[in-house]
Amino acid sequence: MGQADERELVELIKNAVHTERLVETAVGLIEVPSPTRDGGAVANRLEEILAADGFEVDRPDAGWPSAPAVAARLDSGRDGKTLQFDGHLDTVHLPFVAPRVENGLIYGSGSCDMKAGVAAAVEAIRVLKETGLLTAGSVLLTAHDLHEAPWGDGAQLDGLIDEGYVGDGVLIPEYQCDQIAVIGRGLAVLEIEVTRDGEPVHEVRGGIEQPSVILAGAELLKRFSELDKRVAVKTHPMAGRESLFVGQAHGGEIYNQAPTLFEISATRRWLPGASVDDVEAEYRQLLSDTAAATSTHIKGTFQLVRDSFQLDADDPLVETFQSAFRTMSGGALPIGAKPFVDDGNTFSSRAGVPAITHGPNGKGAHTLHEEVPIEELVRVAELYALTAVRFCSIA
Repeated sequence: MGQADERELVELIKNAVHTERLVETAVGLIEVPSPTRDGGAVANRLEEILAADGFEVDRPDAGWPSAPAVAARLDSGRDGKTLQFDGHLDTVHLPFVAPRVENGLIYGSGSCDMKAGVAAAVEAIRVLKETGLLTAGSVLLTAHDLHEAPWGDGAQLDGLIDEGYVGDGVLIPEYQCDQIAVIGRGLAVLEIEVTRDGEPVHEVRGGIEQPSVILAGAELLKRFSELDKRVAVKTHPMAGRESLFVGQAHGGEIYNQAPTLFEISATRRWLPGASVDDVEAEYRQLLSDTAAATSTHIKGTFQLVRDSFQLDADDPLVETFQSAFRTMSGGALPIGAKPFVDDGNTFSSRAGVPAITHGPNGKGAHTLHEEVPIEELVRVAELYALTAVRFCSIA
C-alpha cells in the first residue's frame, strides 16, 4: 500500500468513528450495574446494541448460564486471519456509581475498567462494517463475566476459548496503554486458616496447654518468608521476580485467651516456565509440613487468578499493532511487562494465542472514582480498526 493509499485509509477510519455514538455506547453499558457474577443485564444490553447495528449475536453460556457471554463476528468473506476484540463486562464489588459525562470525560462504575474500552472495540467493528475496509479475514468481538477476582475466576473466558470463540490474535482494551506488554507473572490468591481442636479458652484455664494457633501461624509466616527468598532468585529484567507476599495475618479475640483460629491472606506470583501445578503443590506441602510440626490443622485455598504469559516481540500481531500505533500517533510503544494479570494471560496460557492489552488511558480502576477521556476512546477505536485491517490481511 502506497503512502497516499495509507493516508486515505487512515482518513476513512477517522471519519467513520462517530464520537457521539461511541459515548452513547459507553454510557449505555456503564449505566447497567454488573458486579462480578451478576453480568447478565449488561450482556443483554451489549447484545441489543450490536443487534441494532446489524450484527448477528451469539450468546454462548460458556459454563455460566446466568449471564451468557456475547459474541459477534464481522467476516470479510475472504481468507485471512481472525483478530479478536475481547473485554469483560463485570465490575469489582463497590457501591454503584452512575455514569455522567463532563468536560470530555466519562465517569462511573466500570468506565475505566473496562466498559468504555469495550465500547471503543464496538465502535471499531462498526467502522469496519460500515466502511467495508476489512478486505480479508474476520473480526470477532467477545465480552463476558467472571473476570474480577476474588469474586470471579475467569472460568467463563475459559469456556469461551474451549468452545472455539478465539481468534489468531487478541486485543484487550484494558486501561494499560503506555507499552506493549510481552511478559507477565501468574497470580494466585492464598487464604489460609490455622486451627486447633477444642474451644477458645482463658490462658489460666488451660489455654497455655493448648497448641497455639498464633505460634503456628507465626511459624507458617516464617516459612512463607523463606519460600519468598528462595523463589526471588527467579527473576526477569522486565517482569521482576517471583514472590510470595503476605498482606494480612490475624488471630485471637483478647489478650489472655487462647484462640482456635489464625488467618493469613497472601499472594503467589510466578514467571513463565513455572508450572501452576508445581507452584500449588509446593504451597500445599508447606502447609502440611507446618501443621505436622505445630500440632495444628492448616487448610488453605489456592485461587488461580491467571497463569503467567509471554509474547514474542516479533509476533505478527505485535508488529502489526506497533505499525498501526506508529501510523496513528507518529511514535512507537516501548516493549515492557504487564504489572497485573488479565485475560491476555488466559489467551496465552490456555489457547496459545498472542494477546495485547491496550486500551484507553483511564484512571481510578477498582475505586469509586473511575474516569476515562472521550478522546482516548476515539483513539482506541481508530487504532483497533486499523490494526484489524492490516492483521486480518496477513496470509
